[in-house]
Amino acid sequence: MESPGTLLLARYDGAGRLRLIAGTTPLPTALRRELAQQLPPAGHDHPWHGRRFGAGWGTRGELDYRPVGPDLVAEFSADTAVDEGRYRHPVRFLRLRGDLSPRQVPLIGA
Repeated sequence: MESPGTLLLARYDGAGRLRLIAGTTPLPTALRRELAQQLPPAGHDHPWHGRRFGAGWGTRGELDYRPVGPDLVAEFSADTAVDEGRYRHPVRFLRLRGDLSPRQVPLIGA
């Protein structure tokens, strides 16, 4: 994978759908290189294959993103502004949590 500038973070909901919950602030260069080695590209069966995401508030552009396998857990810091399970402001990525699996993360709405 190319060196990611930011990350789109997701959680599963009660119906088993992978839902976008946050976008990160820009990642430092060293962290981009490290993550490029740790994030496996997703196959064509990824639930977001072919999906489009807006580039941000007040823009008409779309994000250029590359899905990765949804089997990693990210730790991040965020403010408390959340609407329907989605963080309103960019979050700060802290680290990947190799000690957790997505099944251990509470479902949206749980």
